[in-house]
Amino acid sequence: MDDISLRSLPPEWVDLFVVLAAIFLLVLGIFFWALLIRKRKGTRRRIRRRHHRERHPANPTLAQTGGLPPIREEKKSDGTILPP
Repeated sequence: MDDISLRSLPPEWVDLFVVLAAIFLLVLGIFFWALLIRKRKGTRRRIRRRHHRERHPANPTLAQTGGLPPIREEKKSDGTILPP
């Protein structure tokens, strides 16, 4: 049986093999890098502090502000006021 070596292949095939091997190694490296980054993020869990209402009060309710504002009167394009 004949042993197949890179020297017996046409140069186009050798170039293709080199490019495919480089792409494979690059994808493999990116995959392992992503796994390492993901593991590091998973081990460090940050506890977020909740904001206290004393520092940031909620917006006032309608009861606190005195209810809804009065109904606005609509204006025509010439500047006259229409009744509600």
